[in-house]
Parts: sequence; C-alpha cells; structure tokens
Amino acid sequence: MSPSSPGPDPRSRSKAARPGSGRISEGIGTPRSPSAGVRPSAGVRSGRGAARSHEPTKAPPVLVRQVRGRVVESRHRGSIVQVDVDGTVRRVLGDPDVVVNLRSAVKPFGLVALVEADGIEEFDLSTAELAIMAGSHSGEDLHVRTLQAVFRRSGISQQMLGCGSEGAPLDALTAVRLSRDGEKAGPVRHMCSGQHASLLLLCKLNEWPVEEYWHPDHPVQRLYAATIARAFDTSAALLLTSTDACGVPTYGFPLHEVARAFALLADPGAVRASDPRTSLAPALTRIREAMLANPEMVAGTRDRLDTAVMKEAPGRVVAKGGAEGMRGFAILPRAAAGHTKASGIVLKIEDGGGFDRAAAAASIETLRQVGLLDAAAVRALARYYRPKGHDPRGETVAEAIPEFELAPLGELLD
Repeated sequence: MSPSSPGPDPRSRSKAARPGSGRISEGIGTPRSPSAGVRPSAGVRSGRGAARSHEPTKAPPVLVRQVRGRVVESRHRGSIVQVDVDGTVRRVLGDPDVVVNLRSAVKPFGLVALVEADGIEEFDLSTAELAIMAGSHSGEDLHVRTLQAVFRRSGISQQMLGCGSEGAPLDALTAVRLSRDGEKAGPVRHMCSGQHASLLLLCKLNEWPVEEYWHPDHPVQRLYAATIARAFDTSAALLLTSTDACGVPTYGFPLHEVARAFALLADPGAVRASDPRTSLAPALTRIREAMLANPEMVAGTRDRLDTAVMKEAPGRVVAKGGAEGMRGFAILPRAAAGHTKASGIVLKIEDGGGFDRAAAAASIETLRQVGLLDAAAVRALARYYRPKGHDPRGETVAEAIPEFELAPLGELLD
C-alpha cells in the first residue's frame, strides 16, 4: 500500500466484538451544562468490534476558548476518550469514533520492533537512548549527544537519517544559539531523529539496505507496520496509512482504539491472556519504564508538555503527543485518585490545536478531572493549563481557558 493510499476505513472492520463489548453511543459526554448529559449503556467496552463507519451528525463540543478582554476570539472543539486496560470505556466527550492519525504518538508502539529484535542487547542501548527513540525530542545538545553515542556504537552514520531538518531544533534557546554561532541544524536535531535511528538500527540488525528506509515497501517499514498492527489488534493489510511530516508512514485509527493502545502501554501485563496483544508485553514494559525514567528524552528540558506532565506525576503517567492537536496519556495502575486500573486517555482538538494552546489546556484539565493531577501540580503546570498571550510590555492580554466536564459514564445523568 502506498503511503498516500486511502486504504480501508478502520471504523468498518469486520472482526466481531469481544464478549461484553457494546456500541459506543454517539455524542456521549457532556459540556459544562447540567442538562447536556446522556446515559449510555452500562459496560460499554472498546475494541475493533466497537468501531463503526459513520459521519458525525454534530460538531464536537468546545473544549477551550481563547479569550481576549470580554471577547471569545476562538473556540477549539474536540473529543476525549478514556479506556481502561480491560477495554472498558471510562469517559467520553465528543466523538470516540473520530479517526485520527497517530503521528508521533506511534513511536512507543513501533519501537517494539527493535526491542523484540534484541536491539537493546545488540547495541547496548541505555534507557535514555530507548526513551529518545520513543519520543519527539527538542533537539537540545543532550539529545544530540545521546543519539550520536548510539550511532558511534552501531557504526551507522548519522548522515543516513532521512527525517530532514525542517523546524529543527524545537527548543528555542538552542535555535537562537545555533543561529548566533552560524551553525545550521542537521537532521540529528530533528524531533523524529530518534525514531529514524531505531529504523536504521533495525536495518543493520537484519542486514537490510539503509537506502530509502523510509519507503513503505522497504522491509523495515513492513516490519514497523506489522508491529503497529499487533498493538492495535488488527492486520497490516487493514492499516489506514498516510505519510508523516518526517517522511515515514503513519497510521490512522478511531480515537477510542488509540486510547485502548495507550492503556496497553500503561500496564502491558494486565491484558487478558486470550488477548493476542499479550506478546507485546515484555517489550512495551521496557519502553514504558525507559520513558518514565527519562522524561527529558521523551520531549525536552524546556517548554514541553509531555516532559512537564511526567515530571509532575513521576512514575504515574507516560505522555506522548502527536501533531495536529492529538495527545495520548498512559495512566499507570493506581496513579489516579479512586481508580486502580491502568487506562489510556487520548484527546484530539478538531482544528489542530490553535498553536498547541488548546491541546495543552485541554490535556491538563483532563488529567485534573480524572484525578491524576492535584491542585499543586496544576499550579505548577499553569503555563500549559491556561496559556496566556502578552503585549509588548509583558502584560497578559489573552488567555486560553479550558471548560468542559469529562464525567465517568456511570455518573452521566438522563
């Protein structure tokens, strides 16, 4: 399948629903309005059988408003879904069946291919090196040094990276320093160079050519696609494929399936023995632990939401965002108040996120409502929670305000 091929619609797969699964009601969830709730069927569960082909009958709810003075300048709509590791849909707001591209959120799942090929042992990879391959780094010097060490040990030239250098580095201070010194950022500073490095390592392990490793027909991309398919309990032939900005394939799934995958990342050993995804547990556990131990490698040391959230809730959440207002969170068991099971939470801002302000604000509000972040943590994350706009003198003149209610399904009122 070519990367631009539309492929089959992932919402219309034919696999039967798992026992106990049910159809997810459209529009489940409620904005902040006492009369807007609905009561779905009890025991709603997530899985491929729950996906369906549909056209939305209404716009998703407004999650974040950009306010300047007394004027609402922008309204950012979106959808949120939380799925427990056992497949139970815990919370939904908006459309759980909206199809989203994984973009960079694919990285922890695709990295399984390298771990299962004994890449950690073969290349003596540290947890920091594993985390940067699962992350989207800021292109800071510590990220460059980490990847260059991998390239030296493997004997692979960083010149083989095919991710390009567009937009690199993400870190503003590093970009200013490079510009001041007359240095042009190379591909190693690109946010996706860790993922691309893992693909090059897989090529070396399997004695595959490194030329055009980004092409969807290359053996390493076929292996990567097969690995993603396993994580989502489907087949590679059914994947909805497109091309990411860094040039490699990415994959589209309904939002609730992405949340189910993040629940698997949160507690890989907790899925049922009959679930074929159990084979991923050893590799995903190592990846999860590497990301938890190295949040700066998942994103960066400054101005990165994923890192900031993981540091405010250490050992309790893996955060991994994707482009266009998509964010995923793997909530570990007993990490959130009153909830013992692991879960995955994914949100998608319909318009792409309004310069990331909407995705950031909605993410912190969501994690607050599910009990992962207490008041002190929310205050520490204030720059992401209510992102502010300033005038030339530094005065606050605008603010992004999240306002929605993500109630558990059993608490929604008729």
